[in-house]
Amino acid sequence: MQANDVDSSTSTAAVAHNGTGDTLPHSSNGTGPGGAAGATNHSNGSSSPAFEEEVGSKASATELSPSDRDIVRLIGQHLMGLGYTKTVDLLMRESGCRLEHDSAAKFRSHIMTGEFSEADEDLEELKSLMECPQGDKKMRFLILEQKFLELLEDGSIIEALDCLRKELTPLKYNTDRVHVLSGFLMCANKDELREKASWAGKGPESRGKLMEQLQSFLPASVMLPPRRLYTLLGQAVDLQKTRCPFHNTRLGEESLQNMSLLFDHVCNRNQFPSKTHQVLHDHCDEVWYCKFSPDGTKLATGSKDMTVIIWDVIKETLEIKKKKTLEGHAFGVSFLAWSPDSRYLIVCGPEDSSELWVWNAETGEVKTKMSQSPEDCLTSASWNSDCRRFVTGGTRGQFYQCDLDGNVLDTWEGVRVQCLCMKKDGKRVLAADTHHRIRAYNFDDLTDQHVLQEDHSIMSFTISSNERQALLSVAYQGVHLWDIKDKLLIRKFQGVTHGFYTIHSCFGGVDEKFVASGSEDNNVYVWHTKKELPIAVLQGHTRTVNCVAWNPILPNMLVSVSDDTTIRVWGPDESSDTDGSTEV
Repeated sequence: MQANDVDSSTSTAAVAHNGTGDTLPHSSNGTGPGGAAGATNHSNGSSSPAFEEEVGSKASATELSPSDRDIVRLIGQHLMGLGYTKTVDLLMRESGCRLEHDSAAKFRSHIMTGEFSEADEDLEELKSLMECPQGDKKMRFLILEQKFLELLEDGSIIEALDCLRKELTPLKYNTDRVHVLSGFLMCANKDELREKASWAGKGPESRGKLMEQLQSFLPASVMLPPRRLYTLLGQAVDLQKTRCPFHNTRLGEESLQNMSLLFDHVCNRNQFPSKTHQVLHDHCDEVWYCKFSPDGTKLATGSKDMTVIIWDVIKETLEIKKKKTLEGHAFGVSFLAWSPDSRYLIVCGPEDSSELWVWNAETGEVKTKMSQSPEDCLTSASWNSDCRRFVTGGTRGQFYQCDLDGNVLDTWEGVRVQCLCMKKDGKRVLAADTHHRIRAYNFDDLTDQHVLQEDHSIMSFTISSNERQALLSVAYQGVHLWDIKDKLLIRKFQGVTHGFYTIHSCFGGVDEKFVASGSEDNNVYVWHTKKELPIAVLQGHTRTVNCVAWNPILPNMLVSVSDDTTIRVWGPDESSDTDGSTEV
């Protein structure tokens, strides 16, 4: 069913245009005459008055402002990278601007033509303009390294050895690298040298990369950072994506090539999970839990009907297909945990359950059935990153670390666990207890420390993949987002109805920029992590939605399960008309 759009307003940042109807072409690496090399991040390119002297007759009578001069230089650099040398010369003459300092231009030319002795002399002229105290020594080392490698490739072993002994070594800089370079003298041929040195060989490519490194030591007023215009445009587009509430598409590194710069970036819901793709009725009682495998290829659902169903994910259609049913869980299934390698599945029951099952998800065979005592309450579990150990616990005070065969390796006494999560370091476990708090427990040295405190019961929680944030479902409060590193409450999400039932929320979408949760009002709520109000309310279930799961690999696929016994798969609403998305 179509979701209700609660807050689809988008604030966008301005983007520079290229003045034509075409998308800006990808800039070259600037290995041509006066071209800019590579892409790095530097200062903003503010011009120094000392380097803004007029270089020819100025056609326009209008005096350019400092920002206009910066823009002219940026355009000139970009055009130079495209090979429009004459156009750049004309632009610089008419504007009275200078693309880069004369000494810097001469330095670049000598580097790109392999005249390293002349480039070394240029350094003396540039030395007074450097911001880094030892910049000249570092630059000289990089130049001599390139010279050494080119001599070796040419077979000039004696000259290369002289460069190493009489030029590189006396600098007394980066001696470890000098030792590595000396080892290249033993290379039998050019191919071996290039492989061991991770070097492109003599020519424009390696010299262009060298120029990228050298530019980082010079202020932007002397020599513009490489591909500076692309850097600024990329920052503007990234800001617009951040402010776009529905942006949920993965783009390649060259994202500017997939965007139009003539319009502000705005996404609609076409690529957002807002429409029901499937409704499945394979469970015959309330469905309490759902979880995708880490590789995104399988889904597991657990029900009060005492079964777990494993589903295959059909990537092309964003649907699921029943694979196998795991039976015999006498108390029902209220929690599931996939091993990091997506091979095993832990199954836990509700509060009355003293059993924990470990299933092989591929074969459907029981790996381990664990029950330490009839008095136990094993309602939650989390895997160690090694896939050979896990932790489990419950509200009656059981808190164990176990191996894959169910053997208890360590026990932590007196911790009444509501929910838990083991961190990737394999040492610390975050556990929510009955005191409305989350603490970190270290099974190696048996120490624990406070992480956060809520005013009401933490019914469930999950942490982001970077382990920086935690998403809590708090009784009578709703869904809270915490920064667990700085121990700060970031946001209380609005709209959801949450009493004292256990409802499981999740992170999801590209870069986990979204949060989803079930609700006792029968809806699924979706928020952007930077917005308190929901950006979508997904309707269709007829009873409480107990759990939601976002596919970790397919950002447009969301699943919800409910007391109405159904499983709903949500995906993009492909029938919607485009309403302004600028992605191509």
